[in-house]
Amino acid sequence: MSVDVVVVGGGPVGLASAIEARLAGLTVTLIEQRDDTIDKACGEGLMPGALPLLARLGVEPEGMPLRGVSYRDAHRHADYLFRGGIGRGVRRTTLHSALTRRAEELGVERVTAKVERVDADATGVTVAGLRAGWLFAADGLHSPVRRLIGLERPGPRRARRFGLRQHFAVAPWSELIEVYWTRRSEVYITPVAPDIVGVAMLGGSRTDFAETVAGIPELAERLTGAEPASSLRGAGPFRQRAARPSKGRVLLVGDASGYVDAITGEGLRLGFAQARVAVAAATGGPAYDGQWRRVTRDFRVLTSGLVGAANSPLRAGIVPAASMLPGLYGAVVERLAR
Repeated sequence: MSVDVVVVGGGPVGLASAIEARLAGLTVTLIEQRDDTIDKACGEGLMPGALPLLARLGVEPEGMPLRGVSYRDAHRHADYLFRGGIGRGVRRTTLHSALTRRAEELGVERVTAKVERVDADATGVTVAGLRAGWLFAADGLHSPVRRLIGLERPGPRRARRFGLRQHFAVAPWSELIEVYWTRRSEVYITPVAPDIVGVAMLGGSRTDFAETVAGIPELAERLTGAEPASSLRGAGPFRQRAARPSKGRVLLVGDASGYVDAITGEGLRLGFAQARVAVAAATGGPAYDGQWRRVTRDFRVLTSGLVGAANSPLRAGIVPAASMLPGLYGAVVERLAR
C-alpha cells in the first residue's frame, strides 16, 4: 500500500496533520497504537490563536470561553484580558473526539500498530508495512520516531518538570485561566464545562497534587466538597530536544520536534501551525525546518525566558512584576496567545 503521507501519532496534532494533508488533496494513513480516545495531563486551554487554526480544519469543539489569564500568588494577582479574541477551555477527550470525527469525514485511513522501525530514502519512507512519500511524526514528547531516525538529543537532568491534572465537579468561578504560583509549582485552573473545572499543575517529580492544592487557601476553599470528575493523570518530563525538526522526508511535528515546557499553555497552537507548514513542505512549499523555526520563534524565546526565571531566584518576583508592569505582562501574554 502506498500513500502520500503517513502520520505517526493519533493525538490532536497528529489528527490535525492528517486533516491538513487531506484538505491539500493528499492521501493519508494515520498510525496509532491506541484504539480509544486519547487523554493527556494538560491545562486544556486553547489560546485565541488556536481556534482559527481549528476552524479552518472544520473543527469546532465544545467548551467554555476563556477571556484572559490571571497570575496569582498568596498576596496579589495580575489579570490580563485577551485583545485578539477569546480562547476556549476544552476537555482533551472532547477535542480528540472532534478531530477524529473530522479526519474520518475526510477519508483518513487508520492503522493500529506500534512503530518499531523507519526506513527512509530519497523518494519516501517505509513504516509499519506502508510506503509513503512523507512521514509526519506527531508521536509526542517521547517520540519513538525521533529516536529511530537519530534525532533524539538528551535533555537536561536538572530541574526536570512534570505535569499532573484532575477535574472537579464544580461550576467555574472565572472566565480567566488562573495560574497560581507557589514556591515550587504552577497550578492552572481552566473551566472546561458548565459544571467542571480542570486543575493542572507543573512541578518537580515529587509534586503532591493534594498537598499542593491544600497549600493554596483560595483554591482549596473553592474545591471543598467538590467531587473528582476524572482520575489523576501525569505527564513529563517536559523538556525534550531534537537535533533538528526533520530528516529527509521525515518531519517532526508538535511535541515530537522538541519541547521547552508547558508553562505558557500554547503547545497545541504551535502543533497546529507546524502541521500546516509540514503539509506545505510536502506539497512543494518552503522547506520545513525554516518554517518550523519561524512559527515557533516566539515560543522558544519567551517560554525559555519564563522557564529560566521560574527555575531561578527570580521566581518569587514573577507575579509582583506582572502586577507592577501590566504593559509588559500583557504584551508577553498577548504575543503567546496569538
